[in-house]
Amino acid sequence: MDGHIVIGAGQAGAALVAKLRQMDPDTPITLIGEEPVPPYQRPPLSKKYLMGEMDLERLYLRPARFYDEQNIDLRLSTRVTAIDRAARTVTVQSGEVLSYRTLALTTGSTPRRLPASAGGGLKGVYSVRSLAHIDEMAKVFAPGARCLIVGGGYIGLEAAAVATSRGLDVTLVEAMDRILQRVAAPQTSDYFRALHAAQGVDIREGTGLDHLTGEGHVSGAVLSDGTELDVDFVVVGIGIVPETALAEQAGLQVENGIRVDAHARTSDPAIFAAGDCASFPYRSARIRLESVPNAIEQAEIAAQNMAGGDAEYHAKPWFWSDQYDTKLQIAGLNTGYDNIVVRPGPREGTQSVWYFRGADLLAVDAMNDPRAYMIGKRMIEAGTSPAAEAVANPQIDLKSLLS
Repeated sequence: MDGHIVIGAGQAGAALVAKLRQMDPDTPITLIGEEPVPPYQRPPLSKKYLMGEMDLERLYLRPARFYDEQNIDLRLSTRVTAIDRAARTVTVQSGEVLSYRTLALTTGSTPRRLPASAGGGLKGVYSVRSLAHIDEMAKVFAPGARCLIVGGGYIGLEAAAVATSRGLDVTLVEAMDRILQRVAAPQTSDYFRALHAAQGVDIREGTGLDHLTGEGHVSGAVLSDGTELDVDFVVVGIGIVPETALAEQAGLQVENGIRVDAHARTSDPAIFAAGDCASFPYRSARIRLESVPNAIEQAEIAAQNMAGGDAEYHAKPWFWSDQYDTKLQIAGLNTGYDNIVVRPGPREGTQSVWYFRGADLLAVDAMNDPRAYMIGKRMIEAGTSPAAEAVANPQIDLKSLLS
């Protein structure tokens, strides 16, 4: 009897096989991953793990024995080279051919890299994505080292916070006018710019990287304004792209990721996709979410449907970022906002930023203000919107606005 095959042993893949085994106790399940270790958490990689505050075993999403106990065939260090939809088979790099009843693609995403012409091929240039990346980077995270971070999004800012906390000399360049410009309002950018500046990070906005210099190993950088910097290593945080090569090779529909419907099903009814690699319908649009909650929740919907169910995925977007002692919690999606309200938090240095389109609340950024985050999240998920003027008034209790 052909079984279920899941390609991609990250957060989504791990969540999918665990749920699928609950839903279908008897059918064989195979989880295939290219990395040599069991599925692990990615968010702590660039923070607690890099800081030496979390060991490898604690990174694992499940103990290694879980997969044996659940009769899940976990194949590590294994790359899938082809999908044959007509035959319902996948081929791995050894040449072995595996048959499937249903197939799921949880292939995740890959970091954007600097082009070779800009020095991207030099040693000492790192991405923040995999365990191998972080293990290699940890060797150079020494006090006094000169670190250049390219990209002022959340990945770059989190890397800057860790590097500065470790005593490194950090310069961060962002080609756009401000950090977080693609994802947050100017008020949120202002908050984090001030936070990093207070810790000694040299943030240069409106300044890109022209090219890196060095003989084999990076030793310097030339910025878009002509400035030359001496650097010991570089961290590149300029975004990620969905991993769709296998899907494209198999002829599946791709649209900013592997296109799926509300059931997490691709254009082939026997193939599903979930996580960073999948784009799905959300309200009147189609989106792709790069977050742990999305990876888990969408994967579990896929698992239910692979087991014969008819569940629909209704995304409730939320995200977080840890920088120094600040926890940023984000509820909703701010796309299309036209009004911003900033509400002071309960203590100095805390606040929340509320995004509105007309009278509709879209999203909330809460900086060390978990109460504002939770209340905003409840409102967004319930489809209710408080008056912007009431949110802006710190004398009005937020909880009273829930009704």
